[in-house]
Amino acid sequence: MTRVAKVLLWLVGGFVALFVLAAIAVYVFFDPNDFREEIANSVKNQTGREMTIEGDISLELFPWLAVEVGKASLGNAPGFGDEPMASFDRASFSVRLLPAILRQEIVVGAADIEALRLNLVVDKRGRSNWSDLAEGGAADESADEAAPATAASGSIDINSIRITDARVRYTDEEAGESITLDGMNLRLGRVQNEVSAVPLSAELQFDMQPDGMSGTLALESVVTFDMESGLAQLDDLSVEGVLEGLASIPTNLRLSTDRIEILTNESRVSMQTLDLSVLDMRIVANVEPFSYENNITPKATIAIDAFSPRTLMQLFDVAPPETADPSALSRVIVEATAEMTATAIELSKMSIKLDDTTFTGALSIPSSDTGAYQFELVGDSIDLARYMEPASESDSAAETEAVPVEIPVDLIRPLNARGKLKLARASLGNIIFENIDVGLNSSNGRMRIFPISSGFFGGTYSGDVRIDVAGPVPVLSMNEKIADVDLARLARAMFQQENVTGAIKGSFVLSGKGADLAAIQRNLAGDLSMELKDGSYIGTDVWYEIRRARALLKGTEPPTAVLPAKTDFSTVRMTGVVTDGVMRSNDLFAELPFMQLTGGGKVDLPEGTVDYALSARIFDRPEFQRNATPEELDELTEAVIPLKITGPLTSPSVKPDIEKLLQKQVEEELKDKLKDKLKGLFD
Repeated sequence: MTRVAKVLLWLVGGFVALFVLAAIAVYVFFDPNDFREEIANSVKNQTGREMTIEGDISLELFPWLAVEVGKASLGNAPGFGDEPMASFDRASFSVRLLPAILRQEIVVGAADIEALRLNLVVDKRGRSNWSDLAEGGAADESADEAAPATAASGSIDINSIRITDARVRYTDEEAGESITLDGMNLRLGRVQNEVSAVPLSAELQFDMQPDGMSGTLALESVVTFDMESGLAQLDDLSVEGVLEGLASIPTNLRLSTDRIEILTNESRVSMQTLDLSVLDMRIVANVEPFSYENNITPKATIAIDAFSPRTLMQLFDVAPPETADPSALSRVIVEATAEMTATAIELSKMSIKLDDTTFTGALSIPSSDTGAYQFELVGDSIDLARYMEPASESDSAAETEAVPVEIPVDLIRPLNARGKLKLARASLGNIIFENIDVGLNSSNGRMRIFPISSGFFGGTYSGDVRIDVAGPVPVLSMNEKIADVDLARLARAMFQQENVTGAIKGSFVLSGKGADLAAIQRNLAGDLSMELKDGSYIGTDVWYEIRRARALLKGTEPPTAVLPAKTDFSTVRMTGVVTDGVMRSNDLFAELPFMQLTGGGKVDLPEGTVDYALSARIFDRPEFQRNATPEELDELTEAVIPLKITGPLTSPSVKPDIEKLLQKQVEEELKDKLKDKLKGLFD
């Protein structure tokens, strides 16, 4: 061995021996607990906060530089109370000493912290209890930037990170909100500054107020770090838990994705397909890459598998409505492009399949209580009868007490919505609307459904309906028009009647107050007008009834009825004023091929009855006066014949007013007798 080599060996051996002796001396004669006060003073000088170390401090030097600290706490910022901002029961950290000294390699054995407590607060003025620390950290960071980055040339190797039984509480006094994460356990495997895959697992309990949301969550993933490119990648991410407060019963949650990539250098996130199961719904989302630097506004295409609205209602403790079709409201499928903005969640290119009806269009869901729902939807065909209450089991309508249809005050009063809805076809039993166009504007307890237009039994319907529930009693106002509607189809669909034909047009400007439609109908007020053209009323032959009444008064043989009984008309028109649910009119005019009718009366809308008194004038048109004798024609064309229309509005009776006819006959006979007496006096 050469002399130089021997000298080097002696020098190295001497240094090692000296280091070992120094380590033994420090271990024997140095107690880190003696420096608690100095450590606390140093922290106070740096942060302005009080630091209290109640537990023991232990220190090991070789081969690991290991530090363990017992119970300790960091005081709160001024004005945030006496509760510590941060505390823990135990914290430990160990570093391999020689690699750090000789090769600038940071090799950490395990970083553990037990019973960590963080108390984060934003006060009513918007100040946080950590802002002063962040400012100090910023100053330190600028100082570090001026120093040479020698550590960057080394490496980092952390064997594991463990956080056990942690609690983090965040309180925003300005917003009146708080979030508490409790029972947190986090385990992270080996972390290196080279690209490495690290197993990650965590579980926690959470509580959100005032929303009343709470629950437990468990997370599993494999995390990949690339310090140089600033990549953090989560593979095979799985989150499972139970949520309470979201629904009336605890709800299971499951979220999974193959990969989430976070590029910290670019403040950008990208991820593969997300699969979320919650509230008995499965939601699959493909999220586009987005930035988290300022406002987070992710955009995704979502697909919600078929779910049952009935089941969803039960989860929110809402009784599903009884429907005529028990299978109604049992299947919904949703597809859309969703984008989160600062004020709303925007759903575009949306398709909603409700049972057998498909809607397409756009929907905006506000992110605040003051925002407005906005929508523009187009649907194909819907059978509204499926969603109505089931028919009564009683066969007799008289035995069934009608249940008033209530105005949905609790739904309308908070509703803030604007939008348009188009439907190709909507049916309610035999009542069919086509090419429907509806507008909605609702806010502050006032709902307006306008414009409303549709095809209606060969004609058109248009309307403007307003419901005002801002006051103590709901008010319903209607301004509606129909034109060129096939009266036969309308009567058959709405009243199951086959007794009328023709075309009808009309307008109705009405309003009423009440908690339900029956109450509104009882105090309904307004104006209406109606006109019928080129039709017939089947079931009554007015010409025959007039001839029969004459025969009865004359005591002659009644005429032979022509069946089926029918009365043709070319025009029927009228206007009326509605007061307290009763329409009164004095200008009814009807023109038949052989007769003209004028008069007035009333229609009781709540009771559905009609009572009209008319005067008939027979035209001198023999071609229309079937089987009448010359004597009949002479008398009838000269007379004004009283008629009465009475009975149910759907099938009224049209008859001559026999009482008035008798009275008139008596008056005429008295006049004749008086004339004869006067004539005898002068003869």
